[in-house]
Amino acid sequence: MFSLFTESLRIAISSIFSNKIRSFLTGLSIVIGILTVTLMGTLISGLDRGFDKSMDFLGKDVLSISRWEWFGGQEWWEVRNRPRIKLEYVDKIKSKSKYAEAVAPVMQRGASLSRGDLGARSQIFGTTTDYLNTTNYGVAKGRFFTNSEDRSGSRVALLGHDVAENLFPNEDPIGKKFKIDGIRFRVLGVMEKQGKFLGLFSFDTQVIIPSGATQRLFSRRGFIRISVKVPADKIEESKDEIYGIMRQIRGLKPSEKDDFAVNQTMAFENIYNGIKFAIGGVGVFITILSLVVGGIGIMNIMFVSVKERTKEIGVRKAIGATKNMILTQFLMEAVMICAIGGLIGLTLATFLSLIINQFFPSAMPVWLAMTSISLSILVGVIAGVIPSYRAAKLDPIDALRYE
Repeated sequence: MFSLFTESLRIAISSIFSNKIRSFLTGLSIVIGILTVTLMGTLISGLDRGFDKSMDFLGKDVLSISRWEWFGGQEWWEVRNRPRIKLEYVDKIKSKSKYAEAVAPVMQRGASLSRGDLGARSQIFGTTTDYLNTTNYGVAKGRFFTNSEDRSGSRVALLGHDVAENLFPNEDPIGKKFKIDGIRFRVLGVMEKQGKFLGLFSFDTQVIIPSGATQRLFSRRGFIRISVKVPADKIEESKDEIYGIMRQIRGLKPSEKDDFAVNQTMAFENIYNGIKFAIGGVGVFITILSLVVGGIGIMNIMFVSVKERTKEIGVRKAIGATKNMILTQFLMEAVMICAIGGLIGLTLATFLSLIINQFFPSAMPVWLAMTSISLSILVGVIAGVIPSYRAAKLDPIDALRYE
C-alpha cells in the first residue's frame, strides 16, 4: 500500500513539473482562494483580539456621559448647542446613584509636549483618582497622583507608553520634568502599554494630569465626559438610572428631549460586528468563487491530461498496473496541484499579514492554516475524482490503439 502511494506520488510530481506553466495556471485560482480565506480569517482573528483588548480597556461595565451619542447619527447642528457637561455633575451623580461604583470626569484636549529638543503631540486627560477604577488602564512604573495632588492642582503627570519613549528615550522618566504647551510638569508614572484601538488610534500617546491642574491651567479648552462604572449585571438598570439623574441635574421637563448622551461600549460592538460581517462576507464570496473556478479548471485539465496520456495508461495496464494504481496516480496529481496552490496561498497570506500587522492588528491562528491546506486538498479530491475514475476504467487494448 505504501509503495503504491509513493509510486503514485512520484509519477504525479513528475507530471506536474513536466508541465510547469500549465500546472501553475491551473492552480492559480486555488492560490487566490486560499490567500483570500486565510488573509480574511487572519484579519478577523486579529481584529477580534484587538477589539476584545480595547473593550477590556474601555470597560464593558462603564457608561460614558457626554454631549452627544458616539454613533447616534444626529446632525451636528442638533447637538452643537447642547450645554456642556460640567465637572460638578460628578459629585451629584455619586450622591444620587445607587449603582455607580466609581465616577470620574475626563477633561480631554490636544496639546504639544516638549522636553529640550524633543517634542510630540498628545491628548491630555484631566481626571481624578477614580479614573483607575473606571478603566482597566494600570500604572506600569511609578504611581498615580493622590487626592491632595488633585485638589491642589499639582503639576504632575502620568505618561502613556509611547510618550515616555519619545520624550525620555533610554532613560527613566520618573521624577523628571517636561512641558505641556509650555507649562512645566513633573512625571509621576508611566501607564501600561495598550496599543492601538482597533488599529485606528493609540491610547499610548495620552498624558494624564489631575483635574485640578486642568481647571487651573487649561479650563477654557477641550471637552468633558464622565465615566461611570456600574455592576456588570445591572448595566441596563444603571443606564436608566443615570438618564434619570442627568435629566434631573439638567432641569429637563418631561416633554423635553435629552440634551446629553449616555454611551456604552455596546455601541462599538454593534459597529464592529457589522464591519466584521462585511469583511467576512466578501472574503467568503471571493474564496468560494476562486475555489469553484479552480476546481473546474483542475477537472478540465485532468480530463485533458488523461486524454494526452491514454497510451501511457494502456502501457501501464498492459504491464500490470491495476485500476486502483491508475486512479491513485491521477487523483494524486490533482491533489498535488491544489496542495501546492494552497501552500503558496498560505505563504503569501503569512507574508502579507506581517505587513498588515504594522498598520492593523492581524494574527494567523494555527487552526486557520490547517483548515486552508485541508480545504485545498479537498478541492483537489473533488475535482480529480471523476477524471481519475475515467482513466482507471480505460480498456488497455483501446488505450494502446489510441492515436
